[in-house]
Amino acid sequence: MTLNDEQIQTDQALLQLGRRLQADGYQFTCVTPLTQARNNARGSKQASTLRDVFGWNRPFPASLLSADEVAQMTAAQVLDREGDLLRSRVRWSNLDDLLLVHAGYPTQQEDAVFFGPDSYRFAHVIQDHLQHHFKAVEHAVDIGCGAGAGALLIASAARHAQVTAVDINPLALRYTAVNAALAGLGNVTVAQSDILDGVAGTFDLIVANPPYMLDTSKRLYRHGGGALGAELSLRIVEQALPRLSPGGSLLLYTGVAIVEGKDALLEAVRLRLSGPQWQWHYRELDPDVFGEQLEEPGYREVERIAAVALTVTRST
Repeated sequence: MTLNDEQIQTDQALLQLGRRLQADGYQFTCVTPLTQARNNARGSKQASTLRDVFGWNRPFPASLLSADEVAQMTAAQVLDREGDLLRSRVRWSNLDDLLLVHAGYPTQQEDAVFFGPDSYRFAHVIQDHLQHHFKAVEHAVDIGCGAGAGALLIASAARHAQVTAVDINPLALRYTAVNAALAGLGNVTVAQSDILDGVAGTFDLIVANPPYMLDTSKRLYRHGGGALGAELSLRIVEQALPRLSPGGSLLLYTGVAIVEGKDALLEAVRLRLSGPQWQWHYRELDPDVFGEQLEEPGYREVERIAAVALTVTRST
C-alpha cells in the first residue's frame, strides 16, 4: 500500500498520540455498541478522563488534554468540533499488551475500522491455537485484518515469522500499520486485497474474523453477504484451504444465524471439508451474541446468532 505525504504525516501523528497514551498508562476494554450506549447515557455526557475521551468517546473541552495532544489529534485528522467541545474520531482499546486504534463510536461510516468483543474472542482462538499447535509459523496472513489484532498477536508470538495483514479497506491497513509500529513489531506488512487475491504464496497459518451480519447499509466491517451474512465466511474457507502449506491451519472466527435450531454454516463447511486431507473442528463459542440484531430487517426467522470458530489443518 502506497501512502501520499499527507497520509504519512497524519499516521505519524496518530502513532505519536498512541505513544503518549501508552506513557500515560491508558487502559480501556472495548465493549459492544449497546453497552457503550448504556454507559454513555449515564451521568455526565461530557468527558473528564482520558478513558472518557478515547474509550467512551465522549465530547470534551480542549482544556482536558495538553496542547500537544490536541495538536497531535488535529494533525492526525481525528478531531471533530461540537460547539465549544471536541470529540475524537477514533477510540483506543487494549488487547493484552497491545494498544489498538480503531473507529470512533458509533461506527456508522462505510470505512469504519471495527474492534470490539468479537476481536477479544478471535484473539482467544488464535492464542489457544498457538499454545497447543506446535508447527512452526514462518508465513501467516490475517484476512480482513481491521485494526490488526490477529496479525499483531501472531507477529508478537512468532517474531521470526513474516505476517501479512490484508483488507479491502485502506483505512484498516493504515490503522494496522500504526498499531504494529506502536507495538514495535517489524515483521508485519499490510496489503490491500479481497481475501487473498492480492497475496502470493502459501501459509502456515491463516486467520480471519470476517463480518457476518446482514447489513442493509452494506458497511464493510459489518456486512457478510448472502441471505444471512455467511457468504464471506464461506468464501474465505474456499479460498484459504488451497493456500495452506502442509500442516498449516486456518482459524476462522465468525458468527452464524441459527434458524429453527439449524446451523447452515456448519452444514456448508462440512461439505467443503469432506476430503481426507483436512482435519477440522467446529465449535460454538457463545450461543447468543448481538441479540439486538434480531430486530433488523431479514432476521424475522432467526432465533439467535452464535459466535463460532472453525479450525482446519491440512494433513502433511
